[in-house]
Amino acid sequence: MDRVYNFSAGPSMLPVEVLEQAQKDMLCYGKSGMSVMEMSHRSKDFEEIIETAEADLRELMNIPDNYKVLFLQGGGSTQFAMIPLNLFRNSKKCDLVNTGQWSKKAMSEAKRYGTVNVVASSEDKTFTYIPKLDPKDFDPEADYFYITLNNTIYGTKWNKLPETGNVPLVADASSNILSEEIDVSKFGLIFAGAQKNIGPAGVTIVIIREDLIGHALDFTPTMLNYETHSKENSLYNTPPTYSIYVAGLTFKWLKAMGGVKAMEKINREKAKILYDFLDNSKLFKGTVVPEDRSLMNVPFVLPSEELNEKFIALAKSKGFVNLKGHRTVGGMRASIYNAMPVEGVKKLVELMAQFEKDNL
Repeated sequence: MDRVYNFSAGPSMLPVEVLEQAQKDMLCYGKSGMSVMEMSHRSKDFEEIIETAEADLRELMNIPDNYKVLFLQGGGSTQFAMIPLNLFRNSKKCDLVNTGQWSKKAMSEAKRYGTVNVVASSEDKTFTYIPKLDPKDFDPEADYFYITLNNTIYGTKWNKLPETGNVPLVADASSNILSEEIDVSKFGLIFAGAQKNIGPAGVTIVIIREDLIGHALDFTPTMLNYETHSKENSLYNTPPTYSIYVAGLTFKWLKAMGGVKAMEKINREKAKILYDFLDNSKLFKGTVVPEDRSLMNVPFVLPSEELNEKFIALAKSKGFVNLKGHRTVGGMRASIYNAMPVEGVKKLVELMAQFEKDNL
């Protein structure tokens, strides 16, 4: 069977080159005589895998030396708890901008351990925009300021970061990490679940400034303390070894593509192809205000639910899968992460154009 164009929001498609290398290594990695799946995380072979993955990620993102890179488990949902448990060190207050479901979940967890000041929200218009901020609403005593850099469900992204002064900026970058250049030094902490731009589900990457480590609340479980994992170089317990290995392959692939700067150029090209069609279509319509549109997740709708379902069914029959939108938005959503080729977006637009012609 031919591979489909997988527009899933996550887990999402991986580069074919990465899958082929993983296939080649499946029975025997290098000269180890075993699969990475069978390998001890204490072995020299795996130590080389995880150290190389970290070095490549540091190079790709230009991560400063005073930041730790941690390979953890539990997904972004565990980070929603780990962040307040570790960063509520003084006032036990944080600022947060509510831009969707994931920031709401982060807010809910943080409220278990301290006070959350919602600086701004776009919930009034179903999160179709990034709200404008007034620095007067910021709390200078906050322990951190939290944002979701890219909103997977609603298709919005931050183009201008808030100026938070001495308050560490914390960002969920799960759905846009490595898709465009990010100045890591502007953040106290960045985290990302792997299953969109990095690799298969199972590993979560945390990039944290060293001075924010070692101040966890007294009742923080050992496994939820960043210091635990920092001291042991992410090897305190058995990490998700195979997911880290595939993430490392993805980093190598991205370096071969020319790095994040080159990838961003490709991503902007893909997004422009799709948004240009939506802006000129008489049938399809994007749901996000133009200035806040995501490069990674593009939600769009047709005039009726009947047409939405008809298009999704047609697309699936043609090999374009996982286009159904989130229930809170409806319609369709095309997630066009790094591994989605330009050709896939062009062919999707061709299908949309034909559908429009047939249904006007």
